[in-house]
Amino acid sequence: MSDASNFQKSSITVAFMADQLREAVGVPLDKHNAVDDSARPVTESNLHRPGLALAGYVELFTHQRVQVLGNTEHRYLRHLGPDARAEAFGHLMQFDLPCIICTDGNALPAPQLQQATEHGIPVYGTAWPTVRLMEALRTLLNDQFAPQRVVHGSLVDVYGIGLLLMGKPGIGKSEVALDLVERGHRLVADDVVVATRQEAGVLMGSGTDLVQHFMEVRGLGLVDVRAMFGIRAIRFQKRIEVVVDMQLWDEDKEYTRLHMVEDTHDILDVALPTVQVPITPGKNITVICEVIAMNYLLRHYGYDAAEVFTERLRARIRGESPSVPRRGIEYFEGDYE
Repeated sequence: MSDASNFQKSSITVAFMADQLREAVGVPLDKHNAVDDSARPVTESNLHRPGLALAGYVELFTHQRVQVLGNTEHRYLRHLGPDARAEAFGHLMQFDLPCIICTDGNALPAPQLQQATEHGIPVYGTAWPTVRLMEALRTLLNDQFAPQRVVHGSLVDVYGIGLLLMGKPGIGKSEVALDLVERGHRLVADDVVVATRQEAGVLMGSGTDLVQHFMEVRGLGLVDVRAMFGIRAIRFQKRIEVVVDMQLWDEDKEYTRLHMVEDTHDILDVALPTVQVPITPGKNITVICEVIAMNYLLRHYGYDAAEVFTERLRARIRGESPSVPRRGIEYFEGDYE
């Protein structure tokens, strides 16, 4: 297994952020002044509403963040006289702000817009309410600044579970992924998987813009999964939930048989449950991957086959009748459907 080093964006440009808000999120965003926004950086995902800074308290002003002016800030500026308004807005102009976004259909008074233009600060406006705009922008920036790692493997959605197939080059990851797709499951990425850590330890996987849903099958060449199997055979991203570690069979190595001790594999400090699958001639790895996914679902719903078997064994040793059902699916048959 060969993992590339982690990477994380240190900044994006204001122009890129504005384009993504319009195109990817659908925010109606207008630019209010003629300032070059292609060279101004946004360096963090947190946002700021500069109410205290307008009032003159700038000691803890987080000026490096995108500044959002909503109804409160605009009404405060409008209730001031022209000179006091220029002075209040001047408190912001002391700093090198990335940009200013006016929400709720508000717009800066002409003198203040001119102040921003003279200081090279882009000003935008949107009809979206402040809370809605901040939620959308924060989500966009969190995604842009999230830690990422490129992982060598194949990511497949099997019964709704993201299985990351890993192993040495040539061991057959792409072939197993292709077989899973042929059986009705969905390919997310092959060979190069971009893992992104989001909040709450969630690890999302996707492919690259270049490779997308092409697969390289040794001896066959490139296969376009989307063109061959249709749109239902692919996904553009999926949460990575289980690592399937494909290994060549080693007779001197002890492999897990009861799975009482769970192995994990760390990616971006997220511990993922891992199943080591030894590769031997005749072994149906595709079916094993399906069972891994279904077993993960069972455990998610509170049924652990190893624990149930152990309890049955203990009951037999004590001379008692096992109290657990033979099929754990009976616990939550309705939920699973």
